[in-house]
Amino acid sequence: MVSELFDPDAWVEIDRFDFSDITYHRARETGAVRIAFDRPEVRNAFRPETVDELSTALDHAKRLTDVGCVLLTGNGPSEKDGGWAFCSGGDQSIRGESGYEYSESPRDSEQSNGEGTDPRDDADENIASDEPSLDEFREDAPDNVGRLHILEVQRQIRHIPKPVVAVVPGWAVGGGHSLHVVCDMTIASAEHAKFLQTDPDVGSFDGGFGSAYLAKQVGQKKAREVFFLGKTYDAAEAADMGMVNEAVPHEELEATALEWAERMNGKSPTAMRMLKYGFNATDDGMVGQQVFAGEATRLAYMTDEAQEGRDAFNEGRDPDFDDYPWHY
Repeated sequence: MVSELFDPDAWVEIDRFDFSDITYHRARETGAVRIAFDRPEVRNAFRPETVDELSTALDHAKRLTDVGCVLLTGNGPSEKDGGWAFCSGGDQSIRGESGYEYSESPRDSEQSNGEGTDPRDDADENIASDEPSLDEFREDAPDNVGRLHILEVQRQIRHIPKPVVAVVPGWAVGGGHSLHVVCDMTIASAEHAKFLQTDPDVGSFDGGFGSAYLAKQVGQKKAREVFFLGKTYDAAEAADMGMVNEAVPHEELEATALEWAERMNGKSPTAMRMLKYGFNATDDGMVGQQVFAGEATRLAYMTDEAQEGRDAFNEGRDPDFDDYPWHY
């Protein structure tokens, strides 16, 4: 069983990777992938191995040119107590002096800041085959060096040229809360989704997207409340605040998410990509401008005008742009 909400008839496993901490599937009838945290026994807390796998899956999904949407979720429920989680952030049991450290075995961690009923109680074929393996990633990271590369994954989500939807079946806590914030949209289980920011409780803080971008969504006063008071919000409250798009019945969560993906796949890929980068640009500074301008350059390359410039250079002649007006 992948997850109680998972419909095996709707998905096929992408089995080119030997993942232990996540599952990775592709929709049978629309251009969508499902990437899910698969550590429900610790409320889907992430460790460095989890982040490596998540990053690999996102990079693979980015290069699937017939996929227009990524659904990011968490499998469940926990066999321990039946609890549901999207992600409860970094696994505190393997947090070292400078960050999160690699484990000895795939599932040797039993505690996280997300374990327990209340997290505060426990605190494809068209892809080239020359991708680095997960083992190669891990060999480059010495065991005694703590990692915080979940922040790199945040940037991947931000810059992947297709919508990423957080599908939240339960707790979104700490670094897991920040992940849902950075996704393009969030859909949540009306019965089980809970949103909680525990960073200050464990001596951590997301001073980037997790806080500043959250303030763009819910306002400064409310964002500071989320971090400073550490209140727990259900799906309806989170939707009212503006950090969740919709709260839906738990049993309909993944089916609704797949419907959203199918709807987005009916849109213009170029328009969707430019819209995402346009939304991002105002908050991403020069990096956002670069990403948006890069996609605009791609569009320009496709014009006869740009191809005339290229052909003239390659043929050693002056370009003839007389047929191309100065549009206004």
